[in-house]
Amino acid sequence: MLGFQSARFVLSPHGLLPHQLHHHGYGHAHTFTILSAVNVDYPTCTGPTPTPKAHLTTRRSLLFLSTALSLPPPPSSAADPPVLDTTITDRVFLDFSICPTFFRVQPQVQDQGQDLPPCTDSEPMGRVVLGLYGKLVPITVSNFKAMCTGSAGSSYKNTLVHKVLPGQFLVAGRQGRREKGEVAPPSRLARNSEAVESRAFMLEHFRPGVVSLCLAENDDDDQIKLDPDYHNVEFLITTGPGPCPQLDGKNIVFGTVLEGMDAVRAIASTPTYKPGERIRQLNDLAELLGDERAQNARSLWNRPLKTIYISDCGELQVAKPSLSPSLP
Repeated sequence: MLGFQSARFVLSPHGLLPHQLHHHGYGHAHTFTILSAVNVDYPTCTGPTPTPKAHLTTRRSLLFLSTALSLPPPPSSAADPPVLDTTITDRVFLDFSICPTFFRVQPQVQDQGQDLPPCTDSEPMGRVVLGLYGKLVPITVSNFKAMCTGSAGSSYKNTLVHKVLPGQFLVAGRQGRREKGEVAPPSRLARNSEAVESRAFMLEHFRPGVVSLCLAENDDDDQIKLDPDYHNVEFLITTGPGPCPQLDGKNIVFGTVLEGMDAVRAIASTPTYKPGERIRQLNDLAELLGDERAQNARSLWNRPLKTIYISDCGELQVAKPSLSPSLP
């Protein structure tokens, strides 16, 4: 039959020793009792009691216990991702309006030094105030501010919101022909090296009001992109109600909406042009065949059916522009 037998051992600086050796000068240590299984022949009602045949603790058991006692603690979890400083260092504003009649950007008037209003009977939609993350992506923020103030040799003023994806985001700042309400290529902007830095792509488009520089979503004219002095200034604002994970890791988040989400939602609710399935198939075929007109046709998709444009923009001067990084 199966029984148990105990053996006492001492955990000392010299390893795991039998208890008897501990009394020969090995100093203070911890004593352990190990149970091992033995085969015991119990006595019957008649005859003498036989001597039990016990199998003492094996060397493998001692090795297992010694290893278990000396195992290091489990490794700590992977290193936490770097903390991103989303302190708001600057504020800018964008005034959005609707032109109900005819929208036309006039050539620059030399006497006045500014553009004439593209719409004489515009209807204001509201002002959107943006907070910018100047410590996280300083070059992107500096270039965006320059486009708002006009110091870049170009401006967002009197340019169209050319794309609205309902329930996702709106896009503005497309470069192209000025007379069509597109942004003139800026001439005084810094080269944006943040477009190749992985840290600049870590923030996510997880809620409405996220502002980011269009990279994957950019649809600037190809001729402008081929210019050696090309600078990307097209931007998007998420409109909600849900997140836009398809934008994560592909566009640089550099700010957030502080005021005016009602105006953003009003733009998002504007009807847009949506081509039929037949037109989409023909466009895909034309693109496959290398027809350049396919991309030009795609630029009209998701365009608002109402003329929405940035009627004014600039920087807001506040006493304390920096806000705590509580806004992602």
